Amino acid sequence: MLDIKTIRERTEDVKRGALNKGSDVDIDRILELDTRRRELLQSSEVLRQRRNEVSGAIQTMSSADRQAAIEEVRQIKVQLPTVEEALKVVEEEYRALMYKVPQIPADDAPVGKSEHDNVVLRHEGGQPRVFDFEPRDHEALGELLGILDKERAVKFAGARSYILRGAGALLELAVMRLAIDIVIERGFTPILGPLMVNYMALEGTGFFPAGEEDTYRLERDEKYLIGTSEVHLVAMHANEIIDEASLPLLYTGYSPCFRREAGSYGRDTRGVYRVHQFSKVEQVVICKDDPAQSQEMHHMLLKNAELVLQALELPYRVSAACTGDMGQGKVRMFEVETWMPSRQAYCETHSCSELHDFQARRLGIRYRDADNNIRTCFTLNNTAAASPRILIPILEHYQDEDGSVRVPKALVPYMNGITRILPGGAVER
Repeated sequence: MLDIKTIRERTEDVKRGALNKGSDVDIDRILELDTRRRELLQSSEVLRQRRNEVSGAIQTMSSADRQAAIEEVRQIKVQLPTVEEALKVVEEEYRALMYKVPQIPADDAPVGKSEHDNVVLRHEGGQPRVFDFEPRDHEALGELLGILDKERAVKFAGARSYILRGAGALLELAVMRLAIDIVIERGFTPILGPLMVNYMALEGTGFFPAGEEDTYRLERDEKYLIGTSEVHLVAMHANEIIDEASLPLLYTGYSPCFRREAGSYGRDTRGVYRVHQFSKVEQVVICKDDPAQSQEMHHMLLKNAELVLQALELPYRVSAACTGDMGQGKVRMFEVETWMPSRQAYCETHSCSELHDFQARRLGIRYRDADNNIRTCFTLNNTAAASPRILIPILEHYQDEDGSVRVPKALVPYMNGITRILPGGAVER
C-alpha cells in the first residue's frame, strides 16, 4: 500500500507506475474519495465536538437557552449517523482501491509487459554442459533412479503431485539444509512458522486481493495455506514499533508451500517444474526506510542466492525484472534463472524483491528513530532455494550416460556421504 501523501504529491508518477505494471486502478477516483473522506471526517469531528460542548454546558444554562441547546443536541444526534454512514461507504471504496495501487517501480527498472522484456545482467557458473550422449530429462532420470514417482502421487493426490523417494528425498533435504546453513552463516535467524494463516497476513504482505485464486482456502476455518514463508516472516511483526537499534532484522524461513497454479492448465505438465506443493528456504529483511540501505540489502539477498548456486556449481544468469513482471508491491526485482538442459533455457529458480514500505504500511510495521519519530519500515525478500524446481538442473546437469547422477560435492555431507545415485535406487558412497 502506498502512502496517500505519495499519491497526492506524486500523482503522475503513481499513474505511470500503474500503467507500466499493467495495473488497472483509477487513481483519480482515489483522490476524489480521499477528498470526500477528509471532508466527512472533519464534519463528524465538528459535530461530535459541538455535541460535547453543548451537552456539557446545558446544566449551567438558563431555562430558555437549555431548551434550544437540547434541540441542537437532538439535531446533531440525527445528523451524525448520516455523516458516519456516508464516511463508512466512502472508506470502504477508498480502502478497496488503495489495495490495488501498485508500488512505484524504481527509475532503473526496465519497462516491459512480461518476462520476455526482462533484461539479462550477467551469466555466471560457466557454460551450460554439452553432452556427448543423449541426455534424459529429470522425470526420466527420476523414474530410472527410483527417486521420483508421479504416477502413485497422482493416484491419490491428483495432478501436479509427486513423491520423492530414498535418495531423492535426501537430495531435496540436502539442498534445503545447504541453503539454510549458507544464510545462517550470513547472519540470518531461522524461523519455522505457521502454514495456515488469516486473511490479514496475505493481504498485508501483498498476496491478496490479487492472488486469491492461486491460494488454497480452508473455508471451514477461514484460513489460507501459504505460498511462501515470507508471509509469516513479515506478518509476525504486524502492528509493532521496532527498536531502531535492532534493525535490520534478517530472517530465513523453511516451509512447505502451496499454490493452486490457477490459469496454468496444460502448462508444464511433464516433470516437477510446476507443482501444487513445494519446499522453500526464504530470506526476509526488515530495515529502516532508507532507499540506500534497502538497495544494499537487495544485493546482499541476491548474493546469498548466488552462493547457493555457486556451491551447487550450476550455470545461471541474473536478470532485472521488467515492470510488467515484477508484481504489485515491488520497487525492483532480480530473477535468478538456472540452466535446465531439458528445457534448453535458463529458467527461474530464485526471485529477489525490494518492496520499500509497501508491505510494512499495510501491516503497520514501524520503528522509532533517534529523534523519537515513528517511521514505516522497508521490507525485502528472496528465495534461497526452492524444491523440487532446483532438483531439475541438479539431476539433468549431473547425469551420466548410464542414467546415474553424481551428487554435487557441496551436498555430499548432507547426503550421508552419498556421491552417486544409481538406477534402481542404489547409491555409491
